[in-house]
Amino acid sequence: MNVLPLLLLVAGSAAVAGIARRTPVPAPLLLVAAGLVVSYVPGVPQYTLDPDVVLPLVLPPLLYTAAADSSYLDLRAQLRPVALLSVGYVLFATLAVGWAAYLIVPDLPLTAALVLGAVVAPPDAVAATAVARRVGLPSQITTILQGESLVNDATAITAYKVALAAAVGEGATWATGVREFALAALGGVAVGLLLMMPIHWLRTHLKEALLQNTLSLLIPFVAYGAAEWAHASGVLAVVVVALYLGYHNWQVDFATRLQEEAVWKMVAFILESAVFALIGLQLPVVLRGLGRYEGMHAAWYAVAVFAVVVVSRYLWVYPATFLPRVLSSRIREREENPTWKGPFIIGWAGMRGVVSLAIAFSIPRTVHGGGPFPGRNLILFLTFTMVIGTLVVQGLTLPPLIRLLRLPGRDPRAETLAEANAQAQASLAAEHHLDALLEDEGNTLPPPLVDRLRAVLERRRNAVWERLGSVNPVTGETADDTYSRLSREMIGAEREVFVRLRNHRYIDDEMLRTLLRRLDLEEAAAYRESA
Repeated sequence: MNVLPLLLLVAGSAAVAGIARRTPVPAPLLLVAAGLVVSYVPGVPQYTLDPDVVLPLVLPPLLYTAAADSSYLDLRAQLRPVALLSVGYVLFATLAVGWAAYLIVPDLPLTAALVLGAVVAPPDAVAATAVARRVGLPSQITTILQGESLVNDATAITAYKVALAAAVGEGATWATGVREFALAALGGVAVGLLLMMPIHWLRTHLKEALLQNTLSLLIPFVAYGAAEWAHASGVLAVVVVALYLGYHNWQVDFATRLQEEAVWKMVAFILESAVFALIGLQLPVVLRGLGRYEGMHAAWYAVAVFAVVVVSRYLWVYPATFLPRVLSSRIREREENPTWKGPFIIGWAGMRGVVSLAIAFSIPRTVHGGGPFPGRNLILFLTFTMVIGTLVVQGLTLPPLIRLLRLPGRDPRAETLAEANAQAQASLAAEHHLDALLEDEGNTLPPPLVDRLRAVLERRRNAVWERLGSVNPVTGETADDTYSRLSREMIGAEREVFVRLRNHRYIDDEMLRTLLRRLDLEEAAAYRESA
């Protein structure tokens, strides 16, 4: 097996993603653009997106990390809009795009057009949330987009299977489709519910952080594989398990959490970068074999389908936002009246991604009886242009659109105040617990050590409040920022001494690693990543 193309893909996409962090352009857009350019550079290996790799090996970890980082409580609070988008909109888009493609493209059967509709129906999990976080969308809109993108792949894959069965001549009916969708959805949720508690028990009973993180890397593949083996939705199984584990992550020991966060950040960074680069690299593969659809005809079909996708999302989003309020007095009483701006942003944030392309590439080349699948190459082309079009057009215009509409973003001062109040309550409870512990003779400590414990609590209690105070007129730092910076400077000075002692053979490398590990943990405690 030639691993050089894989190494080039990972290294190149990571480099481009690193460059994107220093520019105002979202990383997905820059990666796709780089892939498009590189695809025609002489000597570059040809990369073909393999659905047998993307769906079972790339999609589960990306879904897992996105769901584990999501808020179960926020998603539950937004359950209605999430369900209407992730299930209702995907089915509506499948029918709307399929019917439009059937009318627009000559000689394209309705069943094949519905396959196209199912392929381009689900917005991408990574692209939408990446742009949403970058531009600072309100938390409610971000939660809705995250929740939609976690579940809609399951809906789209099931709709695709039903449409594909009809297209290849397996005689699928509406009743069969509804039954298959229900079984896949309920089965995926059931598999997730069966797996989540035993997996959590293992995570809390394994004492080695390395073993726990090895288990963590296996979880999305186990959940996805088990559900697919049971002919259920692997996507929903992964999401259910990840939401449960993320909600109960506080019960895992601190060493596991520290390692797990670093490991999954690295995995997500590599996979997301490679996935978007792969999208751009598909251009030669997609253009090959268009046949009679080449030229202006293909361009017209691409523009028309893109317009239908954009318009159909708005045709669903606005009624799904306001109609429940019209029909239910309970909703009107419990929820604030939404403005037109939020649904407008949600409608424009429907960017497509690698899942659509992976599903399109899984379309068989022939139907039952040996004939060619009608319009397969055109479906690949339209899917590709849809992904590129939504990423470029919507991805580039979403940030200025949000600024133009002046949507209220997150309130850093209110969030800091809530954090300070929470920390004050926790520190007070810890202080009372310390007093109770010190009454036990078995916990007797010298006064300096007792004072140190109390000083740590006082430090944590005051640190957040200090961020609300005045700043240093010279550096612009708060007292908390200055304290953290000076702490890191002191730790750096200690680290240099330890290294010098190792170099002069006063201590060995094993002792150096022990001492540096201690300093690393202290530095991690002193370091506060800006929001």
